[in-house]
Amino acid sequence: MNTKELTQETKRKMDRAQSVLENDLGQMRAGRANASILKPVVVDYYGAQTPLAQVASISIPEPRMLMISPYDKTALENIEKGILEADLGLNPMNDGDNIRIQIPQLTNERRQEIAKKAKATGEQSKVAVRNVRREAMDAIKQANKDDEVNDDEAHQLEDQIQKLTDSAIKGIDQIVKDKQASIMND
Repeated sequence: MNTKELTQETKRKMDRAQSVLENDLGQMRAGRANASILKPVVVDYYGAQTPLAQVASISIPEPRMLMISPYDKTALENIEKGILEADLGLNPMNDGDNIRIQIPQLTNERRQEIAKKAKATGEQSKVAVRNVRREAMDAIKQANKDDEVNDDEAHQLEDQIQKLTDSAIKGIDQIVKDKQASIMND
C-alpha cells in the first residue's frame, strides 16, 4: 500500500462529496430565478427521456422569471409536461413560442423548510465523508496487520486521515451555512 496514494485518494473522495453537496444545494430554490433548479427536468423528446438543457435554452430575463426557448417548437408541450412532472412547485406558462416560469416570492415558512432540507443534505454529505474515512482507516489497519506499515506509520496515517475528515466536515458546514443564509435573506 502506498501511503501517499491512500491520503490523495481519500482527499479526492472527500472533495467529491463536497462538490456533490454544492451541486445539490445549487438546485434548491432560493426565491430568485436560477437555471439550475430545472436540472431535474426531463422531457419526452421523440420517445427518449432527454434533459431539458438539451432540448431548449434557459434564460433569465428578469430576477424572478425563467424563460425556456425550445430548439424545436414541437417539443413545447412536452417541455411543459416535463416541468410539471418534475414536481418542482413551478407553474409553466406556455405562450406558443416560449415557456415562462414566474418564481414566486418565498414565504418565511417555505424558507425555513428549504433551509432545513439544505441542512439534511449537508448531513448526508458528512455521512459520505465519514464513510470515506472509515474505508481509509480499515485500509490502514489491514496494511498494519499485513506488516506493510509499522505501528508509528499507521498512527501518523490515521492522524492525517482524521485531519482530512475534520477539514471536509468543516467545509461542508460552511457550505450549508452559506446556503441557509442565502435562502433566509433572498
